[in-house]
Amino acid sequence: MSSAVTAEAVSTLGSDPNDGYGHPAGSAVRKRTAPRTVGIRVSGQPAFVLHSYPYKETSLIVELLTRDFGRVALIAKGAKRPHSQLRGVLQTFQPLSVSWTGKNELRTLTDADWVGGMLPLEKTALLCGFYLNELMVKLLARDDAHPALFDHYVSTLNQLAHAEPAPIVLRKFETALLKETGVAADLTRCTATRTKVLVDVQYVVEPERGPRPERDDDDFVPRVSGKTLLDMEREDYQDAITQAQSKQLMRFLLAHHLGGAPLNTRQILIDLMQL
Repeated sequence: MSSAVTAEAVSTLGSDPNDGYGHPAGSAVRKRTAPRTVGIRVSGQPAFVLHSYPYKETSLIVELLTRDFGRVALIAKGAKRPHSQLRGVLQTFQPLSVSWTGKNELRTLTDADWVGGMLPLEKTALLCGFYLNELMVKLLARDDAHPALFDHYVSTLNQLAHAEPAPIVLRKFETALLKETGVAADLTRCTATRTKVLVDVQYVVEPERGPRPERDDDDFVPRVSGKTLLDMEREDYQDAITQAQSKQLMRFLLAHHLGGAPLNTRQILIDLMQL
């Protein structure tokens, strides 16, 4: 992948301030030591950089996904200086151990160490990683902990780094993200009939309610089979029809929950590989 494409993907996340863990399957995450909190200080928190952008002349604002505090925004003072120790550490897709202080929404980074243990993302996998980060910046509320999602993110990065099929990896993460943020309906239950979804019935999924049988006037929503919905719930994407229908369904659901906000990295991915 060219540096131009990578730079474009990074820039799409925006710059609004309101806006070891990885061995295979993310097993090392679960072996972490609990973070210490003293007053308004947090020490040794597992984290990944989601996005960063300039702040004043020499500093950065860094958006992090942390294991126990969710998405947080920190000021990295002096991080743009040529000899800053933080300059080479605050990189995306690399496991970090970070510490910060402060009680406001925008806190101050006091330390960041590279943990290691994960393969780098390359080529299309790298762009997929930026897509994941953009999703979380736009969908995750600040200071809302999602430790299970953190573990899923680690596992997803490992899968991408090991060249597992990107469309399937992304569908699994998208579904996990909507579930963790509390906006995903149960795909195995029909809201209209309050019965189990049937394999051979065609459904539409209402974003706020869940599956219901299709109607003649369902002109602008994707139709999916009951089998596809059940496959998605089982994370079984071997069927080509399941892959195609789940892609359209997740585009529809994400667009709704994003309130129409564009996902710039997704458009680049679509242009490159029709994900």
